[in-house]
Amino acid sequence: MTHAIELEDVSRAFGAVLALDHVSLGILPGEFFALLGPSGSGKTTCLRLIAGFDHPDSGRVLLDGEEVTDVPPYDRNLNTVFQDYALFPHMTVAENVAYGLRVRGVAAAEQRRRAAGMLDLVRLGSYGDRRPAQLSGGQRQRVALARALINQPKVLLLDEPLGALDLKLREEMQVELKSLQQRLGITFVFVTHDQGEALSMADRVAVFSHGRIEQLDTPRGLYTRPRTAFVANFVGSANVVTAQAAERLTGRRESFAIRPEQIDLLADDAVPAAGLIWCSGKLEDILYHGASSRCHVRLDAGTVLAVARPESGSASHVPPRGSSVRIAWRPESMVLLESG
Repeated sequence: MTHAIELEDVSRAFGAVLALDHVSLGILPGEFFALLGPSGSGKTTCLRLIAGFDHPDSGRVLLDGEEVTDVPPYDRNLNTVFQDYALFPHMTVAENVAYGLRVRGVAAAEQRRRAAGMLDLVRLGSYGDRRPAQLSGGQRQRVALARALINQPKVLLLDEPLGALDLKLREEMQVELKSLQQRLGITFVFVTHDQGEALSMADRVAVFSHGRIEQLDTPRGLYTRPRTAFVANFVGSANVVTAQAAERLTGRRESFAIRPEQIDLLADDAVPAAGLIWCSGKLEDILYHGASSRCHVRLDAGTVLAVARPESGSASHVPPRGSSVRIAWRPESMVLLESG
């Protein structure tokens, strides 16, 4: 299958800063693909190269199997939605949505018909006569999506589009975006620093760090089988145990990661089940998180591990701070990590 988007050994530097370091990836047609990473990791530079707003120092960019490295943005069959929406304040919502058709010389009646249809698609059918200033943040986001989609691009690029919204609205828009992408069947490429957004919406995720892709996988694969300490810490929360500490705990000098919810907290006199790895320590701190509590246990071996405890049922009882405790986990819960 031909990739909708492909980067082949792409590099881009800004002075002494190497923003992308020999990055290669392929995005499938109709895929919801996330570029995830902290600020400065290279994800936005990657999106700008796909859009044509920037040019790589080396490597190639392909759309539908055709090289577009030197093709300007307006000649690429894609569109971009930005965090600030970039709506024209002097135009109505319908005029904003129809703007791309107007630029292409589409007849006025056809502009109105297609803009109305697109506003219906994003559930703003009755808002066409309003100005952007009269809309909420979530509504402005939908208008920006409608405007980007009206020319029927094969690819939609989204650059941190939910970053300006509050938490509840952001979560609602995550559902909206995923539903819209599934209905339209076009390729979405979504840039975010929020691992929750990436895990909840994307079919696959490329995790960026220092201009390189640390891991490209499904959300479930990233969470359950992180390859490096960076991915284990950035995608969800994890206990990352160094090789030296691992040798004291397990007898094997291999760095590993284990999620807090995969560790059981036991009383100091409890006898762990056969086959479990267990250690003794002191309960240093308890952090309440609503549905669960996060317990920090300093082991006799010196390492501090976090343990997640649900705040319901018999498992909700947590000994007081300073108590002697035991923790235990299944060997298969540990994920061995690559060095470097």
